[in-house]
Parts: sequence; structure tokens; C-alpha cells
Amino acid sequence: MVTLETPLGDVVGGRTATALAKAFDMRSVGDLLAHYPRRLAERGELSDIASLRVDDEVTVVADVRSVADKGFRGRGERREVVVSDGRASLQLVFFGKGKYRARDLQPGRRGLFSGKVGEFNRTRQLVHPDYQLFPADATDDLPGAAGIDADTYAGRLIPVYPATNAVRTWAIAAAVHQALVVLDAVPDPLDAQLRVRRGLLPLDTALRAMHEPADRAQWAAARARLAWDEALGVQLALAQRRRHAGAHPTQARPPRRDGLLAAFDARLPFELTAGQRDVGDQVAAELGSERPMHRLLQGEVGSGKTVVALRAMLQAVDAGGQAALLAPTEVLAAQHARTIEAMLGPLARGGQLGGSDTATRVALLTGSLPAAARKTALLDAAGGAAGIVVGTHALIQQHVQFADLALVVVDEQHRFGVEQRDALRGKAAHPPHVLVMTATPIPRTVAMTVFGDLETSTLAELPAGRAPIATSVVPASEKPAWLDRAWQRIREEVGTGRQAYVVCPRVGADAGGSADGAGVEDDDGSDEPPDDDDTGRRPPLAVSDVAPMLAEGPLQGLRLGVLHGRLPAEEKDRVMRAFAAGDLDVLVATTVIEVGVDVPNATVMAVLDADRFGVSQLHQLRGRVGRGGHAGLCLLVSDAPGGSPARERLDAVAATTDGFALARLDVEQRREGDVLGSAQSGRRRQLRLLSLLRDEDVIAAARTEAADLVAADPDLAGHPGLAAQVARLVDDERAEFLEKG
Repeated sequence: MVTLETPLGDVVGGRTATALAKAFDMRSVGDLLAHYPRRLAERGELSDIASLRVDDEVTVVADVRSVADKGFRGRGERREVVVSDGRASLQLVFFGKGKYRARDLQPGRRGLFSGKVGEFNRTRQLVHPDYQLFPADATDDLPGAAGIDADTYAGRLIPVYPATNAVRTWAIAAAVHQALVVLDAVPDPLDAQLRVRRGLLPLDTALRAMHEPADRAQWAAARARLAWDEALGVQLALAQRRRHAGAHPTQARPPRRDGLLAAFDARLPFELTAGQRDVGDQVAAELGSERPMHRLLQGEVGSGKTVVALRAMLQAVDAGGQAALLAPTEVLAAQHARTIEAMLGPLARGGQLGGSDTATRVALLTGSLPAAARKTALLDAAGGAAGIVVGTHALIQQHVQFADLALVVVDEQHRFGVEQRDALRGKAAHPPHVLVMTATPIPRTVAMTVFGDLETSTLAELPAGRAPIATSVVPASEKPAWLDRAWQRIREEVGTGRQAYVVCPRVGADAGGSADGAGVEDDDGSDEPPDDDDTGRRPPLAVSDVAPMLAEGPLQGLRLGVLHGRLPAEEKDRVMRAFAAGDLDVLVATTVIEVGVDVPNATVMAVLDADRFGVSQLHQLRGRVGRGGHAGLCLLVSDAPGGSPARERLDAVAATTDGFALARLDVEQRREGDVLGSAQSGRRRQLRLLSLLRDEDVIAAARTEAADLVAADPDLAGHPGLAAQVARLVDDERAEFLEKG
């Protein structure tokens, strides 16, 4: 009997099983059949060769047009084979003895050709490609694919699998075909009623049709069923986690009518927006419950998330607890602490002269604090004198203790690893309430929101007085005059009394930064790497080089300051205070100013090498201007050529200031991330078919079904097939990750 658990070697042979295990970590028949085709090729439909890009690993369907043997610089002969799709051609090159391997390539033959796209003399080529010819008739042998007969390619549709140099797509197809022939019927974990209700194929039918479909409609139906299984598996795991959390209550932190929060609201110099009031009521209700809050607060840059978070922290303090605010950089942590103290006034001076009777204290804890200040902050946190503790990753260090940690607020959660966030929550005697804030959700944050890990609140409106921000792309190489104009615009803004930022991707070797990598700002190790592969490009521009160039050139005579994460804490604080006070005209900085820095008089920003930053970074950066009553201008300076993916990304950022639209763009470009593991960029995924953007309705429907199933059968004891499916999809490590996330 052959099942999905049968070892692969028992079905496809030891040599093939070893190759598949090494290339794809396949161990069982189920692993092999879960390696789905990425697309279907058709014998009558040729690939679009014109769309191929250099360095891509490709598999194309093409016709052989010509074959020629030529001499080559003392290396003997080479065989040049030209294949075509009727509109464009691709050259296949075989050197030396390799040409004899290509002896069956004759004009008129059609097949699959796999290799890495190169270019020589402006001609795209595959050097020593692997290939698989389609049979010319039903009796033709298929070279290089032992065990496949002509029936494999008798139909119109040909599965094209993710492959490697060692294991090509046709070898995978052969192994899959061999497994499907001997595989017994696969039992279905879904009951017939659910399948009918959701219009789903039986699992056995779907698995077979995924690899060897009769037509594209059947393949689409198979994909829909298998994507549903992935969505349901995730939702069942999440539903079980939510039920588990509900079974382990926390301490309720209800609001007080006469406490710090009421006093703070009474002294607010502005009126809360309707959105801030609504979200505040929602958060207050959850803090007052014994069920731990786990909420994502989304809002555009400047929408007032900090005020909502502060009101929640004050409610926690009113209830006898403490709140911790985790910020990604020392600059932002210090800014948060100053902002909170300024907003609270005498309410932040507990036990001090001039403090209110109901006041608390705000403690700041970062890695570079002087010893005396650090000792005071640690004592205030451990003793409970500080109701609000603001800090960087220093908060999660082992010796940091809290008297009664009730609420954890995480600013820009994507800047922290899951383990870091979990370490802070572990400092609470009871499961703490968690509030996550973000202006532009990154792929995993968006994905987990839709998949159901976080409840979501959104601040859609901006407070009164926020000015619009215009964004323009400055193609520095193509139009140098535009770059000159950019520096002129900065001078014009400064001439009217305003201020400007110039942002660079790196610090620079002279300042202790990396000499050859973008996005290396290491203030608390929090910056994202760039999305693009910079191989072969000049090093990204650095603060240490740009600042003197500007001071001696286009911005000569203006008061320039420098800010980056390698500076001592006192120097960073001094520079920021000087800029905020208007003592500096231009701040040349790294992404240390990306989030939270609030200087209302700053109206223009130039981001150099903008194509080396991610979408969310660019949106966050430009949110630093236009924070007062004056319109903001963001200039994205780049050498990326027009029409390139990097340039298209910049054009998309310039076209909208809608952070949620940009979040979707980020997901489209970087994918959702591994929602069941630690891969945050999206380049590695456990889920093979499910897509956040394409399958939102599927995910929502699966969540409804999962909630009903877990409510009726929490451990899925009556649904062993589903329990096994969840176990395969969510092992112990991934389940722990889900719980932490």
C-alpha cells in the first residue's frame, strides 16, 4: 500500500529519492506531491522568449530552428542551436564534447530547454542547457529521461516545476508520474458537506489533477482545493491558539474615572479625532477584559497612533500596572520619552516637585545610557515608580525587571524579531496586553492580520492641520539638471525659514559603518536590508561622504548637521535637539530618522539612492516632512533606469501617499512571508499556493469554518484527518512562532 507517508525511495528509487531530498528536502510521497507545478506549458503554445532576463533560471518551450558547428578559440568546436517562439530567438551553446550530447537537436523538433540566461555579443543564450524533446510520434524515445514513455507528453498540458541545476522539471515530472501510478486513494479530511458547501474537489482528485490535469479548468479547481487546505490548516492552528489564550486569562485593567487618563484628557490642547475616540474605546474595553489583547493599530504617518497608545498606557497605570513602549532606535525611544513627558506635564513627575498627586514617572532605557541614568531607570521600572518605561531592545535584557507589566506597546513591529517581542512579554507576571503600531504594514504583518493572528484597528483620518506631501522621482543619471534643481529647492525652503532632511542608505567607512552595503544603519540593529541585489553596482551613498560634498557644493553656507546610529547617544541627542530647535538648516542622516522623529518645521526631504530602500521605508521617511502647517516635498533621487523594477517601485511610491495601498504593493513585490515561521521577507514560504492578495475571501471563509470546528471540537479529536493536516502544516516550532507573533 502506498500512502502520502510512504518513503520516497520505496516508490521512485534510491538515486532519484536522494537527489530530491538534497535539492528540496523531500522525504515522502506526500512531500513530492506537495511540490506543485508553478505553471502549465502547452505543446502548442511556445514561451515568450523576448521576456527572458539575463541571470534568470528558466525553462522554455521552443522550436529548434537551426543547428551549426563552429570553431572556438582553441577550445575545439562548439555547437550553436537557435530555438525560437516565432517572435524572438534564444541561442543554445554546447562546447567541446557537450556538442555530442546535443546531437538529437534537429530543426523542427520542439521541447523544454532549461538553464541560466546569459548574454554574449548582445545575444541571449543558454550555455550547456538541459533539455527534453517532445516525442515526434507515439513511439519516440525521450532522451535523458529514463522511465518516461511517450504518454507523459501525449496531452497538451505539461507541468513546469520549480527545479534546480541538479534536478530538472522533467525529472520531477517523471517521479511524480511514477508516484501517482502506484498511490492508493488519498483519504479526505474534509467531510462531504463542507466540500459541497464550499465547492471543493475531493483531495485525491485534486492531488492528481494538480500534476496531471485534463485541462486548465481542472487544474484551477485542484489549486482552489489545495489552497483551501492551506488556509484551513492555518486558521485551525490560529483558532486553537486563540482558544488556548482565552483559557489562560490575564489581569483585567479597567479604566478609572478619576485617574491619570481622565486628567490627561482634560489637559489635551486639541480634540481627538473620531477615529482616535473609537479606537480608544475599543482598546479600553479590551484592557478591561481578562482576555489578553493582541491588537494591531494601523494608521497613516501622523494619524495620531501615539496618542491612542499613550491613553492605553495611562489606563494600565491607573489599574495599578505598568506599560512598556518598545521602539526600534535610540533616537525614536528618546523622542517618544520626551513627547510623552511633554504631553503629560506634571502628570509625569510622580514623587517630584511640581508633580500631580496622581502622577507617575516615565523612564527611558537604552543601551548607551550613562551608568547612573541606567541604574535609576532600572530601579524605577523594577520598583514600579515608573508607570511608563520607554526603551529599545535594551528593555528585553535579562536583568531588566518590572513590578507589574500590564501592557506592551510595540512601535513598528517589523523592526523587531519575534523572539525579541516575546522576551519582553515574558517579563510580565500575567499574560500582558499587546498593542502593535505601524504606519505601513510589512508583508508578514499584513498577512497575519488577514490570516487572523491580530485583531485590527485603523486610523484612517489625519488630525487637523496636517499638510499634504508631494513626492517626485529625480532620475539623477538621466537628467542631472533635475538633481541640481533638487538642491536648489532645498535652498529655497531654507530661505523661507524651513528645514530639510537628506537621507543616505549607509553611514560610511569613516563613521564606522559598512563600506559596501545599503541599509546598514545599525542603531539597535533595526534597519531592513535593501530589496535589490546590488552586485556590480557602485557602493550606496554614505553620510560621511555626502555631508562634506553638500557643505562644499550645492548647500554651501547652510547649517548642516549629521545624524546616524553610530554616533554616541549624547551626540545623537544633541544633534536632534539642535535640529528641532531650528539651529540646523539641513540634517544629513541615515534611516535613523525613519520613524517617530517629529520636527514640524521640516518641509523637504531628499532620499539619495532611493531605489535601495523598501517601500515601507520610503513611506516612513517622507512622513517626517509636512508635519506642521506647511506643505511637504519628498524627492526620491535614483540612478535606476526608467522601466526597471526599482524605478517602477519608486514611481508607485510617488503616485500615492496611501500607506495601505503601499502595503499591498510591498506584499506583491516581496510576498507575504512565511506566516508559519520566521522568514519575514517572503522569500521562503511554507504555504505554497495560498496568496494573501488573491485569496483574501478564501482565508476569511476558512476562518469561519475553523472557528466553528474548534468551538465544537477544540482538539479536533473527532477530525483526525484535519488534526494531522494541522500537524503537518504547523509543527511545534511553527506553532510556538504563531503564539509569539
